[in-house]
Amino acid sequence: MTNPSPINPIEYTYVRWIFLRAVFHRGWWLVTSLYLVVDANLSPLQLVMLGSAQGLTVILFEVPTGVLADTFSRKWSLVVSHVLMGTAMLSTGLVTSFPVLVLTQMLWGLSWTFATGADVAWVTDELDEPDRIGLVLTRAARWSQFGAALGLIGFGLLAWQAALWVAVVTAGAMMLLLGLYVVMQFPEHRFAPAPQTRLRDTLVLGFSAAKANPSIGLVLIVTLLVNGADEAFNRLFAKRLLELGLPQAPDPIVWLTLLGLVTLAVGAIALQVVERRLAGQPPLRFLYAGAVALGVLGLILFGVAPNPLVAMAGVVVVHGIAWNLVRVIGVIWVNRQAQTGVRATLQSFLSQAENLGEITLGLGLGVLANAFGISVAMFGAAALAALALALIVRRD
Repeated sequence: MTNPSPINPIEYTYVRWIFLRAVFHRGWWLVTSLYLVVDANLSPLQLVMLGSAQGLTVILFEVPTGVLADTFSRKWSLVVSHVLMGTAMLSTGLVTSFPVLVLTQMLWGLSWTFATGADVAWVTDELDEPDRIGLVLTRAARWSQFGAALGLIGFGLLAWQAALWVAVVTAGAMMLLLGLYVVMQFPEHRFAPAPQTRLRDTLVLGFSAAKANPSIGLVLIVTLLVNGADEAFNRLFAKRLLELGLPQAPDPIVWLTLLGLVTLAVGAIALQVVERRLAGQPPLRFLYAGAVALGVLGLILFGVAPNPLVAMAGVVVVHGIAWNLVRVIGVIWVNRQAQTGVRATLQSFLSQAENLGEITLGLGLGVLANAFGISVAMFGAAALAALALALIVRRD
């Protein structure tokens, strides 16, 4: 497939960074998801509580850091993000105490608040091609899938041959070093920092824009519901696979790596299929509804799965296709509606919705899983996603 126009250097820099970040982040999370179950021996409720602690941190800091990105610098917000993120990732592999793990996850959540919104706002302004940005963001998401696949293979092999904690620490160190790429390769020519006295004005303007635009409001509500469902799913699927009898030979990290690779391959194909449809200014509602509907079906399949193979199919549908597309479409929809002065702020609102869903609805599903089992919690997650689908379909 040929590009509609030559690749802009800004696009190349952004996509390459997204690719590398995915290598370290996805490889880290693959190993960490098993490390928390096997080495730290956390319960279903403790696993979800880690996500809730992370989400609470994001709720407290997301909007202020988004405003800072709009007011001072998108580039340097990303640099700070890498320093905090790498430190949190590295520290996770050095401890097994639940209270300390809560602290590392909170630091991890804080790190994302400096990146969320700032990344999309940076590439949108520096690229300065409104009709192309949807295509660029979709292409970046697809390359993120490729990077994640490489991360799964590399860090999965490292964990298999060395130890889970070694892979966790190594991924954190590499994320720290990636911050140097941002320092050296990210220009910031089209951004005019606002005076500090305009911090409050930027925040108020962002709230006003979100309140006045029904499309942004819909995306925020759908994001809250979907991420409430996904928090329980994402934190518990590894434990559920082990409960269903995931083979112990070869090591479970091998099976999770293979599952991750299949999920990413399917996700890359799904993104490529819709990439052309997301270029320019297409209607997004139909694609949004279809992606959420697939999520509902995948969660039900995972919940009723009688064996690991069927459960893995549910993981591929939910993570490979459904939520993959939901997130990309949501970002593009909000970005399309945002004015440049509050673009990072509105993207921060989107992240706020994600984390509010995680610490309220996700925690509720964690309690449900602890009391009645992970399977029952997955039906609760499917119900949340079905409500989100109803809201999209009923929108005038």
